[in-house]
Amino acid sequence: MRWARWIVLVLVVAANGSALAVWRHRTEHRFDRPIQEAARRYGVPAELVRAVIWQESRFDPDARGSAGELGLMQLMEDAALEWAAASQVSGFVHAQALDPVTNTLAGSYYLAKLLRRYPQADDPLPYALADYNAGRGNVLRWMKGPAATNSAAFRDAITFPGTRRYIQAITGRYRGSLGSP
Repeated sequence: MRWARWIVLVLVVAANGSALAVWRHRTEHRFDRPIQEAARRYGVPAELVRAVIWQESRFDPDARGSAGELGLMQLMEDAALEWAAASQVSGFVHAQALDPVTNTLAGSYYLAKLLRRYPQADDPLPYALADYNAGRGNVLRWMKGPAATNSAAFRDAITFPGTRRYIQAITGRYRGSLGSP
């Protein structure tokens, strides 16, 4: 009889693991269409947008940050308003960033802008992600000497451990989704 209990336990654990995998897949892919459309519109890889969303909100469209960030990509008001002005969206208010379509459009626009901001770098991604997370002023502080163009030196120059982890988490998830090391 003991072996029967173990079999039942193993089956329950396996079933829960499968249910968790299905839930995780649904959670991560329910916004595929807006992510694809926003990424295509602004010329950023959809998997990068997905990695930012995972890190910022774990795909929770109602996420709210302690500094006023909203939605999937945790948009600050200034970034959302900048997108709205550039896209000629009249009457835009920051609360509209809770809409997943609006959020992925505005967030992808902003991410594309940040990636273009560092053309001198051998890899603009760490610079753009640091900017997204810690702000332009901090990025400029960390871009001294070799760190101005060398992304490895730049990552070493970052003085905020949270920003280092942020960059590592997103680049790992993004490059992993591409099958890259």
